[in-house]
Amino acid sequence: MSKILALDTATDACSVALNINGVITEEFAVVAREHTQRLLPMVHSVLSQQNCNLQDLDAIAFTRGPGSFTGVRICLGIVQGLAFGANLPVIPISTLAVMAEGVRRLESQAQNRRLLLALDARMGEVYWCAFDAQGRAGEECVISPEALLERRELWAESSSALAIGPGWHYEAMNGIEREALILECHPRAYDLASLASLAYERGETVSAEMAQPVYLRDTVSWKKRQKKRQ
Repeated sequence: MSKILALDTATDACSVALNINGVITEEFAVVAREHTQRLLPMVHSVLSQQNCNLQDLDAIAFTRGPGSFTGVRICLGIVQGLAFGANLPVIPISTLAVMAEGVRRLESQAQNRRLLLALDARMGEVYWCAFDAQGRAGEECVISPEALLERRELWAESSSALAIGPGWHYEAMNGIEREALILECHPRAYDLASLASLAYERGETVSAEMAQPVYLRDTVSWKKRQKKRQ
């Protein structure tokens, strides 16, 4: 039994959920570039709805990436601030795993199926991860669609799989067999809160100061700084 607050701003979507012993309250909105204005009011709202304080929580979860560099940093910064203030552990969860969980929850055709997640990483690349029928994740990586075609081990036996995520808009991705395509897909704090509860039971928490983002692409911040200088 646990009380876990979950925050996500890894994409254009922004959401917060509170999981109290399996009962989840969520606020969700697609608000590109408004994460800093919306996230804390959402936190206050879901806590108020359940008459809960930060000090009542057992942990705070967040989507640790991959995703928008700025979005991931915003979420991590707020989570660390909240966790430090309330002396709470933190649960980092993969953005792609959260998306896969949401598809399984909302799409009946996704049950017991392989899911091929592709989130647009910009710069002609995708954040990629394949999940087997039992929900186990394969290798997470950032890769161009052309290079992905050559690495068949990342999507073997894909003909009966579901293709998920906006990264599938690249033309080269058509070279990967799949049974169905769902382009419109956002991570949601609802599904993050569900996964975080299981992770908490397994003891998969870290201290606030040890929580780290996972960008997959190490050059993101360097490129942004270079553009600013130019």
